[in-house]
Amino acid sequence: MTSETIETRKSNSATIEAYLKRGARLREATIALTGDIEKAADAISDSFRNGGRLYAFGNGGSAADAQHIVAELTGRFRVDRDPLPAEALTTNSSLVTAIANDYAFEEIFARQVKALAKAGDIVIGISTSGESKNVLRGLETAKQSQAKTVGLCGRKGRMKLYSDILLSIPSDETSLIQEMHISIGHLLCLLVEEHLFG
Repeated sequence: MTSETIETRKSNSATIEAYLKRGARLREATIALTGDIEKAADAISDSFRNGGRLYAFGNGGSAADAQHIVAELTGRFRVDRDPLPAEALTTNSSLVTAIANDYAFEEIFARQVKALAKAGDIVIGISTSGESKNVLRGLETAKQSQAKTVGLCGRKGRMKLYSDILLSIPSDETSLIQEMHISIGHLLCLLVEEHLFG
């Protein structure tokens, strides 16, 4: 093994260790959101109990997170149980591109929310920056429809203005925020299953 290879491996090891330690510290810091996570899980459970539906959306990695959470609810997380009515507003490419083309990309979620969401439903918007215009428009429209809104974001952004419950990760590092968002998504699924199915 050459000295250059040894130095590269040392550098790689240092990068891995530093990244994982930052992630571990952020995970511990996110424990401060416990009360708000509980509120979100309670709101989602109450909505399902009362015949409501859940809609989720985001862009890029956040779109994948929205789809992941919906899959856990409609499929199952840990409990073999009845499916729960949840839908990601990111998956119909014909609909998303039609709205973007005929109106504006900022409207791709708002138009769907206006068509689908009603009082008693839950709408989850995910944006690591807290500034994604189409996500904020979707949440704003949900509030106008009297659906309950849950926002997942990082430290910054205007999402608080449009969220009944805000789950704001105390970080500016996009990838680590995303990791915490899916951890919170898993917690919401876990708590909802416990609330509804024991």
